[in-house]
Amino acid sequence: MSIIALGTIAIDNIKVDSIDKRNLLGGSAAHFAMSARFFTKVSLAGIVGTDFPKEHFKLFADKKIDISAVVRKEGKTFCWHGEYKKGDYNHAITLKTELGVITEYKPKLTLVQKNMPNVFLANLDPESQLAFLSEMKNPKMVGLDSMNLWIANNRPTLMKLIKKVDIFFVNDGEACQLTNEHNCIKAINALRKLGPKYIILKKGEHGVLVCGNKTLFSFPAYHVERVIDPTGAGDTFAGGVMGYLSKAGKINEKILKEATLYATTFSSFNVEGFGMERTARLSPKDVKARLNKLIKFISPK
Repeated sequence: MSIIALGTIAIDNIKVDSIDKRNLLGGSAAHFAMSARFFTKVSLAGIVGTDFPKEHFKLFADKKIDISAVVRKEGKTFCWHGEYKKGDYNHAITLKTELGVITEYKPKLTLVQKNMPNVFLANLDPESQLAFLSEMKNPKMVGLDSMNLWIANNRPTLMKLIKKVDIFFVNDGEACQLTNEHNCIKAINALRKLGPKYIILKKGEHGVLVCGNKTLFSFPAYHVERVIDPTGAGDTFAGGVMGYLSKAGKINEKILKEATLYATTFSSFNVEGFGMERTARLSPKDVKARLNKLIKFISPK
């Protein structure tokens, strides 16, 4: 099974403490692909400018990630300048955002890509997400991620989009903002009434809560010794879930639990390096070893 993911493919400049890293490969779709690739063929859709580094294209090729649906346009690539203060890795400080060519994005898909069975709408403006989804012929599974900016400024379009997806990824703050509820369970129940079969509530270092019609479970995060850069951890998590479900070809509680455990494992690696330093060089052996540690922590025997 294959999956196509729409989202940002970006250049990130990130500062943590006194370390300043520039021209990192970033973006919601790129981070998503670094974990989803372990389970299924991944195609990315988005837009980059003529300044997009050649080494980033090479990384996608090396990881067998299809970028034939990525539009290349004269101009600058979407660029995020962010900072994390020492000891506070839950809140990114946006220093500057350069939109570049992202405002000119229009889907450019082949017939094969339009017929892909699995779709993930990574964080991007809801209008672009909705336009992209309308290009798809008959997807069997659609996942969606968003953020507080779109909830505040594009709520009507986002609400329309939520009704069309199977799985909605959201963090606890966004869930409460979107539903005007202050309790996570109430917020999840309110979101499920909007249409999605499953709500996956990301709680950062406090783990994840998953809710469906007859499904409700929670897993803790895998706590690493040192957090370097949490940028893209949520996107990496989503890639683990959607990639695993794409490979399985169906969703039930057992499979969803397995997918969530893998996703938690991938996101724990993500925070251990800048950008994709850790996730890009992961091997199946690395992933399996840490997954087993996580399972043992959750269910000691």
